[in-house]
Amino acid sequence: MAEAHQAVAFQFTVTPEGIDLRLSHEALKQVYLSGLRSWKKRVARLRNSFVTGVYPASPSSWFFVVIAILGTMYARVDPSMGMIGKIKEHLPVSSYLSHQGQSILSAVLFSTGLWFALITTMRYILKQLLSYHGWMYEQHGKISATTKLWLTLVKIFSGRKPMLYSYQASLPRLPVPGIKQTMQRYLDSVKPLMSDDEYKRMTALAKDFEVNLAPRLQWYLKLKSWWASNYVSDWWEEYIYLRGRSPIMVNSNYYAMDFLYVIPTPIQAARAGNTVHALLLYRRKLTREELKPLMIQDCLPMCSAQYEHIFNTARIPGIETDTIQHYSDSKHIVVYHKGCFYKVWVYHGGRLLNPKELENQFQHILDDPSPPNPGEEKLAALTAGDRTTWAKARKSYFRSGKNLQCLDLVEKAAFFVTLEDSEQGLNPDDPVNSLDAYAKSLLHGKCYDRWFDKSFSHIVFKNGKVGLNAEHSWADAPIIAHLWETMLATDCFQLGYNEDGHCKGQVDTTLPLPQRMQWEISNECSEVIHSSLKVAQALADDVDFHTFPFDDFGKGLIKKCRTSPDAFIQIALQLAHYRDKGKFCLTYEASMTRLFREGRTETVRSCTVESSTFVKSMMDPSKSVQERITLFKAAAEKHQMLYRNAMTGAGIDRHLFCLYVVSKYLGVDSPFLKEVLSEPWRLSTSQTPIQQAELFDIINHPEYVSCGGGFGPVADDGYGVSYIIVGENLINFHVSCKFSGHETDAHRFGKHIRESLLDILSLFKLDNK
Repeated sequence: MAEAHQAVAFQFTVTPEGIDLRLSHEALKQVYLSGLRSWKKRVARLRNSFVTGVYPASPSSWFFVVIAILGTMYARVDPSMGMIGKIKEHLPVSSYLSHQGQSILSAVLFSTGLWFALITTMRYILKQLLSYHGWMYEQHGKISATTKLWLTLVKIFSGRKPMLYSYQASLPRLPVPGIKQTMQRYLDSVKPLMSDDEYKRMTALAKDFEVNLAPRLQWYLKLKSWWASNYVSDWWEEYIYLRGRSPIMVNSNYYAMDFLYVIPTPIQAARAGNTVHALLLYRRKLTREELKPLMIQDCLPMCSAQYEHIFNTARIPGIETDTIQHYSDSKHIVVYHKGCFYKVWVYHGGRLLNPKELENQFQHILDDPSPPNPGEEKLAALTAGDRTTWAKARKSYFRSGKNLQCLDLVEKAAFFVTLEDSEQGLNPDDPVNSLDAYAKSLLHGKCYDRWFDKSFSHIVFKNGKVGLNAEHSWADAPIIAHLWETMLATDCFQLGYNEDGHCKGQVDTTLPLPQRMQWEISNECSEVIHSSLKVAQALADDVDFHTFPFDDFGKGLIKKCRTSPDAFIQIALQLAHYRDKGKFCLTYEASMTRLFREGRTETVRSCTVESSTFVKSMMDPSKSVQERITLFKAAAEKHQMLYRNAMTGAGIDRHLFCLYVVSKYLGVDSPFLKEVLSEPWRLSTSQTPIQQAELFDIINHPEYVSCGGGFGPVADDGYGVSYIIVGENLINFHVSCKFSGHETDAHRFGKHIRESLLDILSLFKLDNK
């Protein structure tokens, strides 16, 4: 077989004349091409590091500075004010270097130093400019003269053609808010949730904390902010994600869906071939740093640090804490189908396999009738259960031999692929149940057919529908959203399919076939797998999900209400929750802090005094429409202010979280912090951003709309709500809760969301058709 032949570079036999070496030229060729590719990547990384290191200047600007300095010297003008002469005096005397040569060398050295000084100055000025956020608080559609001048300066001091990581060194550090401001904002956020007596007690606790313990904790936090790139992100990653010992399936991992109405091809292997190739093309651009950094208003960069761990990354379980392991490169993926694991090479002859070749690889796996080895089928349930159990099993049963080799293959793979044996997606005959089943399948599946520790698992269903399950610790949803949108656009609008639904391209018949991975699972290990599966299955069975498209109106009509679409939806969620439970609750909305270096998220506490007052007015028949509109606008303005505060580093929760971490390091207890950090988020919400809208012509092709993604409930008695605003007339919602939460029902809450959106719009007497 071709793959067996290419697996061995040297063959030899012992003869009476000596050892007869027979070289496999094809194998040696592959070794050479593989090594050549590795060296090309190293050179490219070195070049990219240099280009990024001198940004916002460019390497070519060095020549301009050198030529300018030499030109002034020949004009008998000394721009260095004697420094070139000083450098010349300290040059070693050499017979190979003439007097003129020493002068030129001195000028080049001075020019290089001047060049680096100019780069440092430009970078400092750009960092100071990017620290200004006054533009965000201006009225929408109106730009002040100060902001116009600031935008002009940003464009002047920003370089041209930035690479993915070009702005990293120029991004400002996340500021530490003042204690007094955080305390006041916190008390304001909990006022609508507490009785007068409860609020007085909390105010006293906050005041005592502010006066006695907070200044000491704040001092340590400011010290960290001066020293570290970001005073929040490393602690957030460790204590919120990696130290959690409960299952990451449902509790942490989240998912992304395919197009809502379209299946580009019903052939499973073909869809897998195109989408996997599209993902690998994205990885190649990422490695070469050819992706453009995400910009606001086309000139304000956002941090790109999280992109680094999209591929070749796995979460490694530990007894007390997990770790994130990232590998610089990976030449294979691991595929799971009907209980069997396969290794699939994605490179051959120094090139990426084309979509047609990948389709053949996946078809071979689909046609493989061999059954899984004992214990292999449900092995991945270890990643779905308790983290400590998985860590102990990893040390006991996967530390040597074939199991260690196979585990290394999974963890070092570019990503994990599941070829499902079921069909999912929107069924026009049963739209409600079909989308709910699709969401649950992506969130947890069978609990053993995704490797939940991988940065992401790519899922391809039998009918050609695709989806993704992402691990959360290494990055936040906008990073995955950017990858997913690009992949979908590349699949449909760049790669495409033949008329018969198969991938385009020619196939190299010498390609090695997928390799079955040979696990050796003992009876003791099987028992641990069964125990993890039992925990995971109970968690999955408890998840209630409702996914639905809301197409009565979208951001087009919302903008006519002269308010932010996000604020409109968040206030509608408050009204829906009050109608659902008859009370308000602590509400979490995720906001990005990527205007700062290594920024991740901050919380927008969407339940405010203003929003609760508006909700009560909607429940009070005596209130007039005009009164309700006035209260709604006040609530929307407050929400926008909170969102701006969160994005500019003036949020509440990350500051309080870090103060709590410092208190634990110092060994001091704070009743205030303990109570704040133990408050449950009974309504957890997130908007999925659309970042690649230019790739989708929604006006001419409205069927090519993504359904977005979702996540599991954060609180046992609460809701998780994810939404994506698509185009002008569609909002997709993903609602989750637990069956065991007796006060919650995903479908009932979805109904309240629809009604609340329509009722708020009706206040403005706009035609929603």
